[in-house]
Amino acid sequence: MKYVIVLGDGMADWPIEKLGGKTPIEYANTPCLDHISKESVIGLVNTIPEGMKPGSDTANLSVMGYDPKKYYSGRSPLEALSIGVPMKDTDIALRCNIVTISEEEDVFEEKTIIDHSSGEISTEECAILLNAVKKELETEAYKFYVGTSYRHCLIWDNGSILDLVQPHDVLTQKIGQHLPEDAVLKNMMKKSYEILKNHPINVERKNRGENPANCCWFWGAGTKPLLTNFQEKTGKKGYMISAVDLLKGIAVGAGMEYATVDGANGGLHTNYEGKVEAALEALLTKDYDFTYVHIEAPDEMGHQGSAEKKVTAIEYLDQRVIEPLFEKLKAANVDFRMLILPDHPTPVAKRTHTSEPVPFLLYDSTNPVQSQYDYSENHAKESGLVIEKGHELIDFLFEK
Repeated sequence: MKYVIVLGDGMADWPIEKLGGKTPIEYANTPCLDHISKESVIGLVNTIPEGMKPGSDTANLSVMGYDPKKYYSGRSPLEALSIGVPMKDTDIALRCNIVTISEEEDVFEEKTIIDHSSGEISTEECAILLNAVKKELETEAYKFYVGTSYRHCLIWDNGSILDLVQPHDVLTQKIGQHLPEDAVLKNMMKKSYEILKNHPINVERKNRGENPANCCWFWGAGTKPLLTNFQEKTGKKGYMISAVDLLKGIAVGAGMEYATVDGANGGLHTNYEGKVEAALEALLTKDYDFTYVHIEAPDEMGHQGSAEKKVTAIEYLDQRVIEPLFEKLKAANVDFRMLILPDHPTPVAKRTHTSEPVPFLLYDSTNPVQSQYDYSENHAKESGLVIEKGHELIDFLFEK
């Protein structure tokens, strides 16, 4: 038996008026999901433990079978693992987003966050910008590391766990009240703006009508994580396929290997086909039992507040990931179980994550079931099946 999780990050949503009162999942043209759902178990799962913030870190740990209450030590340390940062037990890792803030105001605190992803800037461009910041601001106590696209890492030697604000939670808001209380971090953010605002890359971006990547934003502080080895825990040899450092970091922490797919960038126009190819190779020609195929695009479109682009992301997920995976596993005549779900909702209306339970679909090629439900938030609720503890969902997949 082969096992696949296809995770559409942030795919769940609320009804949207411009979509005729439907959610993006309901509105999207998803012929493969429509077909599979009639032969699958449909239900809801709570991926965010009570009292914890709804993030891709806690939610994906849950889906991977790790109770966030036990294993979560912060988002940034997981990302640090994926890019090979040599963390000490006394280090604090922080996410360093390079964001777009407004440039009209003279006072830094009066500026607003326009775009948490700087227009989905490429890793190549953003690495040059981060290195400019690094040259001016790095010290023995604060080390910068390049990640993917706008997502980078700061390691603070003998630092402190601080309550820092996620930039995508405060889009369009003045930044003053959301800046770190720590004077050094706050000053570094101010100085990063001075370094980046007139950088040649940002001048070119503005000339092209693109958002400049003009300020570092620190958040997601945490300590070195300690995850139980995935294969020892589940008996399954697993393989992670994601463009996002967070997911790669979970894989590293869990002793799993991960794919590096050319052109996989976490955006709407990522290399979907390359991810499918990597999953099929792992399952059919290598000795992996399980693949985790993570698609970031629905979440990014939710953060952008674009219902149309989120629908497109879901249609791409259906037609360019789920359908070829499903059909080629069928054609290979292997027994497989496929679990499809988001990690959390990212409602277009809110432009950030929420904690509601999310819909899941479980298909078993050896035991297709007759179902009256489509794959959607409402039908999953109508099914009456609810898995209260998200980290137990993987046992449902593995038939434990």
